[in-house]
Amino acid sequence: MAEQRLTISGPRKAKKCVILTHGAGESSDSRFLTYFADALADLHYRVVRFDFPYMEERSRTGRKRPPDRENVLRETWMSVLEQVPNEKVVIGGKSMGGRIASLVADESRAQGLICLGYPFHPTGKPEKLRTEHLADLKTPTLILQGENDPFGKREEVEQYNLSEAIKVHWAPDGDHSFRPRRGSDRTEEQNFKNGMRAIERFLFELWVDG
Repeated sequence: MAEQRLTISGPRKAKKCVILTHGAGESSDSRFLTYFADALADLHYRVVRFDFPYMEERSRTGRKRPPDRENVLRETWMSVLEQVPNEKVVIGGKSMGGRIASLVADESRAQGLICLGYPFHPTGKPEKLRTEHLADLKTPTLILQGENDPFGKREEVEQYNLSEAIKVHWAPDGDHSFRPRRGSDRTEEQNFKNGMRAIERFLFELWVDG
C-alpha cells in the first residue's frame, strides 16, 4: 500500500505519539479532530493525522464517495503505523476511525487506543451491535461518548459486555460530537475540555513510567 499523507503537529523530538483519523463524513482536518489534535500537541505529544484513501480522493476531486471496504481501512491503519517511527504510540480517532483502530489495536504495536464517539451500532438500529471484539480487547482504551449519542446512548452502552481494558468517559447531554441538546445547562466547550482532561489523564497513566 502506498504511503499516506500525514499531517504532523507537536514537538519534533517528542517520544510519545498519538495518531488520529476521521469519521465517515469529515476529513482529519475537521474542526472536531483539530481541537483534540491541537490540545494534544500543546501537551507536548507528537500528533499525526491522516485520511483514509476514499477521503483523500474526495479532497482531490471534490466528489463524495462512501468509505473504503473494512479491509482497506484496516490496511491503511497498519500502513500508517509503519510510517511513524515513535516507539510509544497511541492510536484512535473519531467514530469510524476509532472503530477501525479498535479492530487493529491488539495486532498492532499501539500501546493504547482513544475512541472519540464510538459507533456502537448504526443510528436507529441498536440491535446491530459493533461490540463483539470489544469484549476481549486487551489494549488499554479510552472511549469518549456523548450521553445522548444516537450511535450508543449511555443507558445502552452500560449494558454491553466490554473488556476491563476499556474506560468510558461520558460527555453530559452530548451527541455523537459531544454537543449538548438545545437548552442544556452544559456547553460543547465544557464537554470538549472535560474530554481532553480525560485523555490527558489516560495518557499519563498509560505512560507514567516514562
